[in-house]
Amino acid sequence: MKTRFAPSPTGFLHLGNIYSALQCAMWVKEHQASFLLRIEDIDFTRCRDIYTKQIIDDLNWMGFCFDETVLQSQRLGLYQDALNTLIHMGVLYPCFCTRKQIQHNTASSHATRLDNYPKTCLHLSSKERENKMKNQPFCWRLNTHKVQSILGDELAWKDGGYQSHVFCVQDIGDVVIGRKDIGLSYHLAVVVDDAKQGVSHVIRGEDLRSSTPVHYVLQKLLGYHHPVYIHHPLLRENHALKLSKRKQSLSLKTLREQGYGVDEVIAYIQKVDLLSSAPSVRSV
Repeated sequence: MKTRFAPSPTGFLHLGNIYSALQCAMWVKEHQASFLLRIEDIDFTRCRDIYTKQIIDDLNWMGFCFDETVLQSQRLGLYQDALNTLIHMGVLYPCFCTRKQIQHNTASSHATRLDNYPKTCLHLSSKERENKMKNQPFCWRLNTHKVQSILGDELAWKDGGYQSHVFCVQDIGDVVIGRKDIGLSYHLAVVVDDAKQGVSHVIRGEDLRSSTPVHYVLQKLLGYHHPVYIHHPLLRENHALKLSKRKQSLSLKTLREQGYGVDEVIAYIQKVDLLSSAPSVRSV
């Protein structure tokens, strides 16, 4: 059994990240499982080496023990191979729309899919696509019509309690699998890594639950195994705002600089939210 903690170095670790890492560590201890640290640093537009170094240092300071540490930036060839496989299967199509165009087309078409993309570029002819691909930047989107013809419309993934969650392929929408700027997407990279690294259980925040059907579809298409998914509650400040980098939540680096110790950090997490019975990380 194996799980992973997978922070993205787009900022310093905040208490919400530590809460998630602690959830993983306690599961690892309970099941005597392997624990992987994956630095998800493929987004070169936002990720920085300074954040990667600080994340690793903070986790070591907290006492987390990992059996292995990997960086996604060192595995780009694997993701490109998977993307090429999907392209050759015909389940992706190039999209040339800008964000402004998508917003305009979505409003006019009253799109209701989760990704709010009204399939504008799906209806281009082969000649139109070829000409545009020569002259315009594009991303790769999932062709849910084609996916439905291969996998059927209703699929189901299982959570940690082995309860099945049924979803319709069309409902996930034509999500981006290969971004314009970096060529890949979070969805594709994590699916490849979870499969190649033998992750049996994915433990992550409730905010990523909506991504699970997308990941399940990609796993089916690529012939990968399906991990068990456990989505834990989010750590919330004053039981209201989700702690996140974008909201500039208090970072572990700042707490360390202010003289806080590991036990004090854990005590604060216990006070803020649900982890009332959490042991010291050092004992985990």
